Amino acid sequence: MSERERRRSAAESSEIEQREQVGLYDSNLSDSAQREALTTGSIPVAVYGLGKMGLPLAGVYAETTGNVTGVDVDPAVVETVDAGDCHVVGEPGLDQLVAEQVEAGRLEATTDGPAAAGRARIHVVIVPTLLDEADDPDLTTVESVADDVAAGLEPGDLVIAESTLPPGTCRDVLRPHLSAKSGLEPDEFGLAFCPERTSSGTALRDVRGQYPKVVGGVDDESTRAASVVYDELSDNDVHPVSDATTAEAVKVFEGVYRDVNIALANELGRLADELGISAREAFATANDLPMCQLHDPGPGVGGHCIPFYPHFLLSGAEEPLELTRTAREINDGMPAVVVDRLEGQLAAVEDGTDVAAGESPLEDATVVVLGITYRPGVEETRASPAIGVIDALDEAGADVVGVDPLVDPGEYGARAIDREDLPDESVDAIVLVTPHEEFGAIEWDTLEPTVIVDGRDALAGDGSVASETALERHRVYTLGGSRSGAPPRGHAGSSRTDVEPVDGTIETGTDAHPEPTDAGRTDGGDDV
Repeated sequence: MSERERRRSAAESSEIEQREQVGLYDSNLSDSAQREALTTGSIPVAVYGLGKMGLPLAGVYAETTGNVTGVDVDPAVVETVDAGDCHVVGEPGLDQLVAEQVEAGRLEATTDGPAAAGRARIHVVIVPTLLDEADDPDLTTVESVADDVAAGLEPGDLVIAESTLPPGTCRDVLRPHLSAKSGLEPDEFGLAFCPERTSSGTALRDVRGQYPKVVGGVDDESTRAASVVYDELSDNDVHPVSDATTAEAVKVFEGVYRDVNIALANELGRLADELGISAREAFATANDLPMCQLHDPGPGVGGHCIPFYPHFLLSGAEEPLELTRTAREINDGMPAVVVDRLEGQLAAVEDGTDVAAGESPLEDATVVVLGITYRPGVEETRASPAIGVIDALDEAGADVVGVDPLVDPGEYGARAIDREDLPDESVDAIVLVTPHEEFGAIEWDTLEPTVIVDGRDALAGDGSVASETALERHRVYTLGGSRSGAPPRGHAGSSRTDVEPVDGTIETGTDAHPEPTDAGRTDGGDDV
């Protein structure tokens, strides 16, 4: 008998013995008996979506409840998980957790959503909510999973949505959809929105309780039942809110706040050239006051969270939301700003040379883009600023070369080379978009003198691997200026000799990539 079968057959208390499977919604069991049932495998769980956030969530559900079926449409993902292997990279501890839970019979995977729903009493949905060509939320995937859930939905079941959704989706879309497809009355099953607050690279830590868990149900009983679940899963507080729509708004508002703050940082950061200062130094100093939390400027906003969530409001709200809309436009425009700054630096270098009148110095220039993923160490390119930079360079007539340790730049319009081959390339400029740790090994003093645009202030850190003179032969422009106080360089009245020497290492500490709640983070937090 497998561990899963043993757990299903074991009777942990006289109350639980009375029912083969226990539901949490509108349960007649005591609170302690519900918690015992949840943590001893008597309440089967299905987690729909085994992506980079779904698999960690399924793993934590498995270690907490001991009875989890993961559902994914990709047979390769299911086969990998069922073998005890992990297809998600860059998540410390996840491979071991998956292996242990599968070996113990606490976690299995399937492509058969309706069958998994038929066995489960708790249904956890964590699939993407994308945008269509008009930038309106596309609920197709979520509704498809809802169809699977409805096929096995029984009275007393609890449905939990962790996918980020436009406010009102649980109330106005999912609840009536589940009711119509299952044939149950809306008050026969529970539905709660419990948004993931998780980042790539720290998923297990985050799911287990790095931040308070927000819970909001379509009715009070749904909120109560979901609170029981996450009180067991999380070491942190459970924060119930008034209803599911409020919980949905919490998640979206968090993303919109960061998008607007980043847009402000980008707008003020662009002003650094005109003022001849480092905006980053000004931001850091202003942030001495607790009421000021200016983020860092950067080449844009990537990932599948921040660039998307504002559209969850913009698509359907009657309010004009002009600030939210403007922030999106500013951040979407930053890759073009980076290329514009590069063009200015090349023009300054080529002043007095044979450049045809009206011809851009980017025409036929060879430009290396360092970093294609949207964030260091994360194999994710959705909405990555690097893609916009590549497109703008290509439109200007440049020969674009890409370097990234995690993905193939050739898939994004750049000629791919390895980092080790940089000294062999004859290049006119380098744009640092995403400061992967591996770029710290670049020997800048072995490269031909060139123009370098540092979009992240990643070359002016306090590392000690490279010599202080490693970059002196290059013309370096830092978007927004450096934290050390050096202005962007290349603006009127400034020269390379005006600023402190910089080293050739890439910052990888918490100052370079702070956590989602810290001021200074300009990349996206992670969703499904």
